Amino acid sequence: MLFLSRLVGRPVRDRHGESLGKVRDLIVALGERYPPVTGLVVRVTGGRDIFLPWTDVEEIDADGARLRTTLIDMESFRQRPDEIRLWLDLLDKQIVDVEDRKIVRVNDIQLAPVDGRLRLVAVDVGLAGILRRLGLSGPGERLARALHLEAENYIEWEDVDPVESSVSSLKLRVPHEALGTLHPADVAHIVEQLAPRDRAGILAALDDERAADVLEELAADDQVDILEALEPEKAADILEEMGPDEAADLVADLSEERQEQLLGLMEPEEASDVRELLAYGEETAGGLMTTDFITVTPEMTAEQVIERLRDLHPDADQVYYLYVTDADGVLVGTITLRGLIVAVPETAVRDFMRSDPISVSVDLDAEEVGAAIARYNLLALPVVDAEGRMQGIVTVDDALERALGEGWRKRLPEIYEPGEDR
Repeated sequence: MLFLSRLVGRPVRDRHGESLGKVRDLIVALGERYPPVTGLVVRVTGGRDIFLPWTDVEEIDADGARLRTTLIDMESFRQRPDEIRLWLDLLDKQIVDVEDRKIVRVNDIQLAPVDGRLRLVAVDVGLAGILRRLGLSGPGERLARALHLEAENYIEWEDVDPVESSVSSLKLRVPHEALGTLHPADVAHIVEQLAPRDRAGILAALDDERAADVLEELAADDQVDILEALEPEKAADILEEMGPDEAADLVADLSEERQEQLLGLMEPEEASDVRELLAYGEETAGGLMTTDFITVTPEMTAEQVIERLRDLHPDADQVYYLYVTDADGVLVGTITLRGLIVAVPETAVRDFMRSDPISVSVDLDAEEVGAAIARYNLLALPVVDAEGRMQGIVTVDDALERALGEGWRKRLPEIYEPGEDR
């Protein structure tokens, strides 16, 4: 095995052994499972960097490179779009350790002959890579073993997911496949560890729905920074995938210019929902509610309601309850999923709905909304206008976030002291 740290700085000699310069970097062409080395960047006399194609290289090892020719092209090095320089573009850059859900740094790069070519096979993210670069491999590794430290930690190149924008745009044919295997909360934790310039790059590379899920897991300040940094079309697409209440909360924190820009790029229906929610006071039921809810009519049968749910494929928090409305949109009852499932298929909704449902007005104070949810042990509370027409619902999640503060799920261990009944 060869390591980049033991190649850079080594002499480059022609076929007669005459020194031409020193190895400055190795070039690899991306696109294969183990990308092949396509050439060397060599620092020649005068401090100029030139490119030597791999076809000119007879052999390379820890003693340096020997060429099979005495004639070299002294043209200055120019990097092609599908290539990366291992030392410049990859070493010391951040990648995702998918197994441990964390960001790690590339400390060295492992190369090996595969299929007759020298290829990039793995990155070293362990202590061994640092020791090797410091010239302390032998004694350092012996000390690590004595201290029961794990010195070696390699990640195969096919499992590497760069997150720094300078590398990720080059490496990934399918953007951030490794991140696609993680829960959005884990991806959000990874994004939080990144420099601000790289956070937007991660969200931009994910599909819109997944990016929305990740964005909802981040702190409000991080959400705003990312949405301001994203290309407007991508930012608008992500907002469309978010719940209207989440999108409205986020848009409300943006500059007025950015608000109008993104709302103008959103689909009219989604933009209308967000604008409607933005019109309500933040500390009111209207400001807390979402317009994602499902209504049915009293005349529908249980079987028809179930078919409607199959067609809609609603999110989980949309089906805590179903809301029964009359022809004017006035709330007249609610049904639960349990009630729906146990009802005889031909039974009309009016015969198993709960009449006179608990509801609140759109302008009710947020604290009173939370108190009502707690008092009646509800998972979602309908919000109506002055005429009793359904306007939205406040979920227990949104009420808790308002009461306990942003990120309450992550802080549950802090909220409860040891020994308390949870």
